[in-house]
Amino acid sequence: MSELKEIEKESYDAVKEIIDKAGLKAGDIFVVGCSSSEVLGQKIGTNTSVDVAKVLYAGISKALDEKGIFLAAQCCEHLNRALVISRQAMEKYDFEQVNVIPQPNHAGGAFGTVAYELMKDAVMVEDIKAKASAGIDIGGTLIGMHIHPVVVPLRISVTKIGEANIICARRRPKYVGGQRAIYDDSLV
Repeated sequence: MSELKEIEKESYDAVKEIIDKAGLKAGDIFVVGCSSSEVLGQKIGTNTSVDVAKVLYAGISKALDEKGIFLAAQCCEHLNRALVISRQAMEKYDFEQVNVIPQPNHAGGAFGTVAYELMKDAVMVEDIKAKASAGIDIGGTLIGMHIHPVVVPLRISVTKIGEANIICARRRPKYVGGQRAIYDDSLV
């Protein structure tokens, strides 16, 4: 299997497992932060690859589309981590559209650029108001601010995509109450 096909499979498998373990449902938002450089074993921002981003997008979007989950593709810090989402998700969640087009080597990154080009009716938003239910950080891009509190780590069997370490996270409802409180274990 070629390196690119393996990256596509790893991304699909990782996202599918996150969806299952986090109990995501249709209409939820899944945030992805991604460094194609890190996937290739390079320092973040030093070896941007649109080809890698395309196979990552193919694997990730396939897993999300199978369950009707919205993708929020985080751009790099040069765009203040703005996100590519579908117009349908923007309207459903009442997000505000901003005017910027991500670029792979300047501002946005390869994954954001590819998502903007390939996602059906893609728009840019500056913020998703911490409405994501889960996500994956591929290569240390920092996605936690986009996930609804309380954000908890999620361990899955896939630990790397390409050469990049991944960190997975999901939300859980806040615990309220005190010493006498009883909690629903299915929400933990």
